[in-house]
Amino acid sequence: MSLEWQARSGSLAWSNPVSWWWGLLTLVSGVNIAVWFVLYRELPVQPTSAAGGTSSIGIMLLFCAAYVFGCAFRSFLPRADVQRICLFDTWLSSVMVGRSVATVAEICFVAQWAIILHQLGTMTGAETAVNVAWVIVPLILIAECLSWYAVLTRNYLGNAIENSLWAVAFFAIGVGLCRLLPEFNGAIRVGLAVAIAGIVGFLAFLMTIDVPMYLKRWRTGDADGDKRLTPREGLRDVSTRWVVTHDLAEWKDEIAWMSLYFSLAVWSSLALCVFYSLEHRLPQYRTEAAITSAAPGTAVLGSTR
Repeated sequence: MSLEWQARSGSLAWSNPVSWWWGLLTLVSGVNIAVWFVLYRELPVQPTSAAGGTSSIGIMLLFCAAYVFGCAFRSFLPRADVQRICLFDTWLSSVMVGRSVATVAEICFVAQWAIILHQLGTMTGAETAVNVAWVIVPLILIAECLSWYAVLTRNYLGNAIENSLWAVAFFAIGVGLCRLLPEFNGAIRVGLAVAIAGIVGFLAFLMTIDVPMYLKRWRTGDADGDKRLTPREGLRDVSTRWVVTHDLAEWKDEIAWMSLYFSLAVWSSLALCVFYSLEHRLPQYRTEAAITSAAPGTAVLGSTR
């Protein structure tokens, strides 16, 4: 089987809005990949110590690569997991492959947030941010398990709970960032405020559009959600069955979240790498009140450089 425009629903002509949506996704993903390579070239990936090893920014870029390239893969070969629909007739469009890529990418994405929160929380002595850093990765691991449950059993309730856990995780991240806000001024404070605003928008989308959509599907059995499977049956189903469709009606509920996910979310992953690379410049943006209130004997990161 190969990538081809011809499908059961007919050719995906450029007069079809789905083709324009797919073209936009691939264009954005191509740009995202190019930006990642620029960051890899420009940021100090090589360790500075004589002991060698992998630098911390190198780890951040590695996590970012998993997310950027994972989202690009899902943009090039879009699919909706529970419905088993896709655009191209290839085994790479199978839910088993796509969901596996998504799982790794999403865990790496939340790991980036955990690293940033731990970095800033440790620097400022903000225990709230540090505690959030330790909590969010296990929380998303649970969300991923629920996602797999939904995919295997075709039960949208799993998706609703999964996305609710994402909301809880990013609410916690927002709380951590709010705690850090008074610790910095200037460009860093602006950056934190922008991140908080983005999280507010993300939470609003999840709780007013995304989670209600999955709950409605669960209640009504939309998109074949009523054809439940056992996990064992689902494991075979996700590996062997994919339905090619170019019908806008089949994709309309997926377009909004996929478009935002494969653009804004990826940009935030790239931005986290840039922010993390500024580690040794952060102390100059500390507020005077934060510095003077630091506990005696507490080192301010970078102050001796």
